[in-house]
This record gives sequence, C-alpha cells and structure tokens, in this order.
Amino acid sequence: MSEQAERIELNDHVVLGKLTSPYGVKGWLKVYSHTSPMDGILEYPEWVLRQGTALTRHRLLQGRRHGKGLVALLEGVEGREAAEAMAGAEILLPKSALPGLPRGDYYWHQLEGLVVATREGEVLGRVSYLFETGANDVLVVKGDPEGEPPAIDDRERLLPYLPDEVIVEVDLAAGTMTVDWDPAF
Repeated sequence: MSEQAERIELNDHVVLGKLTSPYGVKGWLKVYSHTSPMDGILEYPEWVLRQGTALTRHRLLQGRRHGKGLVALLEGVEGREAAEAMAGAEILLPKSALPGLPRGDYYWHQLEGLVVATREGEVLGRVSYLFETGANDVLVVKGDPEGEPPAIDDRERLLPYLPDEVIVEVDLAAGTMTVDWDPAF
C-alpha cells in the first residue's frame, strides 16, 4: 500500500482503543477501550490494527469484560508470543461503521479540528482534543495567531462541552463551533 493510500485510509478511520498486553497463553489480549460504554468496542466484528505504519485486519473471535477491563481474542493471534507482538496496537474502525447519532450529538473526532469562535466572532482557536470529567466533557481549544483563521492569541483554553449553555452552534460542514465564552477567561 502506498503512503498516500495509507493516509487516505487512516483519515477514514477513528481510534476506538488499544491492545495493551497479553492475557494468558492462548492469544488473548487486554483491551483499553475509548468507547462508552467500555464494552461497546466488542460490538464491532472486525478491527483494523495499526502498529507503527502497518495496518492489519482481524476478526474479533471473542471478547468479554474481565475485572475492570476487557479481554479479546482475535483471528490469527494464536499463543502468548503472537499476542505479545500485537501489544501496543491501536484499534481502528471505519468512521462509516459508527452508528448514526441523534441530531445535535457528535462523536469527539467530529469536533476535533473545528474553529472555535465567540458569538462576537472572536476566534479562540481550534479544538485540539476532548477529555471526560465527572460532570461533563471538556474541549481543549488551542489558539494560534498565525493559524487560518488567526486566533486572538496563543492561549490554550478549557471549555466545558455544555450544549445550549457554552456551545451555541456546531456547524460540521463549515468546520466551526460558536461558543458563549469570555475570551479573557
């Protein structure tokens, strides 16, 4: 696969989790999941695994909760040595395989990269990433005065993801998010 074809393929995928370490001697692997609920990752019958630049496809043969985490058995991974070789691989899924969401709900990967501006049109920056807290999700918005469009400063801001309070509008087609936020905060 050419580097360009690989890049195109990767842009069509989202990272769902990671294989962390072998579990037992029969090829099972511990799984760290980014899905909510955690075991939602086990609902996808085929995973694309990325190790460095290598991409491989594996059918999920079995998966289950184990203690506070998950374990999985993948087609073609037989024995502890094979599982050790897979440890650290990211689990990717085609974005097209994700279930549709109700209007006004978004996957995190859809929000990352959006230009964030106040109601008054002041550009705060772009959504770099999100993280979860007990109360609500948080957007990490990084300003870049040299960016396109230029932000008002180079600050990093943490904005609570609170639709209808802080988040006024999300326009995926335009790549923008309008917020009710004081830039000085």
